[in-house]
Amino acid sequence: MHSPVSVVIPCYNEQEGITQVIAEVRSAIAPSGRALEIIVVDDGSTDQSARAALQAGARVLRHRSNRGYGAALKTGISAASHSLTVIMDGDSTYPAEAIPALLERLNQADMVVGARRLSGANIPLLRRPAKWFLNRLANFMVSARIPDLNSGLRAFRRDIVLQYFPILPDQFSWTTTITLAMHCDKYAVAYLPIEYRARKGSSKIVPWDAYNFLMLILRTAMLFRPLRVFLPLIIVFLFYGFVKMALDLMRQPNISASALLAFLSALQLLLTGMIGDAIAARLSRISPPASGVARGDEVVEESFEG
Repeated sequence: MHSPVSVVIPCYNEQEGITQVIAEVRSAIAPSGRALEIIVVDDGSTDQSARAALQAGARVLRHRSNRGYGAALKTGISAASHSLTVIMDGDSTYPAEAIPALLERLNQADMVVGARRLSGANIPLLRRPAKWFLNRLANFMVSARIPDLNSGLRAFRRDIVLQYFPILPDQFSWTTTITLAMHCDKYAVAYLPIEYRARKGSSKIVPWDAYNFLMLILRTAMLFRPLRVFLPLIIVFLFYGFVKMALDLMRQPNISASALLAFLSALQLLLTGMIGDAIAARLSRISPPASGVARGDEVVEESFEG
């Protein structure tokens, strides 16, 4: 007997695709006989997304104002009835037929991510260098290979993700943060290659989000692996110090103040990073599972007559 599953779909002005997404989720889950709950979180849409989702048979929660992709996910996950949880976007870009395979892989992992194939990801050429750099930086920070850092299709156990709610942002960086956090805490994160389709409607991602993602990666690493942040700076200061010391000794039997300052800076960064690593290891997990995050005056469960 398969365990029941909750599918959480954040939605902001997605009336063009949300009905199709709900129908595809039902078709994908039906052969397994799992009990299915579909939660659509309407994040203050100005179109008829909420009505379309409700008429398609989903449970609809609505933010009275637009609070962000991550906030919608946190509302939906908090309201989910089942431990096994899947998140996916409401714009028809992710294949719902991949959900059974994600859930099957969840028997050997704590989170399974649908890793988008680059050939089908429809990523603009101008964004690909930034995406490549950010992915390599994330791999270095967590000492793991991450095929897709911010995929919006993934399956996980609800109680594991709930404990990270205090640090998970309300914007698009939610998926990036949970990926980095679970890797840093040594949870088993698996990746399943998926196709990625052209979206219906306009994208909410803007070019300057690359800077925000960079800051996010560094902040998350400071929370979990601070020494990995300081290590490149330590190497730079040590390299400069040894080169400068060698040049000083070639000209005179004295070591310059700048070389000594470089060595002292490297030592200070090393000690700071070690203290940070010790604190992160001592705290281990961020917090006990949260019971919910949504404020009652901002989240309502929708129902339409007729």
